[in-house]
Amino acid sequence: MESGQIIFLNGTSSSGKSSIARELLDILDEGVYFHLAVDSFNAMRTKRALDPEELDAALRRTRKGFHRSIAAMAEVGNNIVVDHVLSEPWRLLDCLTVLRPEDVLFVGVRCPLDELVRRELARGDRPTGLAEYQYDLVHGHEEYDLECDTSTATPRECAERIKKFLPRRPTPTAFTRLRERHLPSRRQT
Repeated sequence: MESGQIIFLNGTSSSGKSSIARELLDILDEGVYFHLAVDSFNAMRTKRALDPEELDAALRRTRKGFHRSIAAMAEVGNNIVVDHVLSEPWRLLDCLTVLRPEDVLFVGVRCPLDELVRRELARGDRPTGLAEYQYDLVHGHEEYDLECDTSTATPRECAERIKKFLPRRPTPTAFTRLRERHLPSRRQT
């Protein structure tokens, strides 16, 4: 069985990842795609208050489970559009460990900080300052197959660009290069 394609959108909160993912589901016409969003996994968690240590442990397990869910869906042939925030280095390392790098199109979703702050305030459903906190962390690995700027392109335009790029994915992929750099013992043979 052939593995599914993974379009991995990484960017700060309010950068436009979910909007791009919805547009991709609308325009991708080869195969079936599923949108897996880290926010959806977070929303499944119990609503009772947790002490900070318990919450940190639960969030780490949630994200590890999210990464493995992506891998499992792709492994059985499903195409996935991932919507994630790689704001802690271990998240990228875990993804590099569990996802087949040759299946991943790694897309950086960028947006200037002032626009992120404006969007965050307009949304009202995110903690104030979250996007600013994530801003320098999310793209710290500095390597993508493709990047989109949602301040200069609509979600639909970004999705069209990604669709057009899919057949021309680079070899090796950004995930392959990142794995070789950060996990040299896991190099492909």
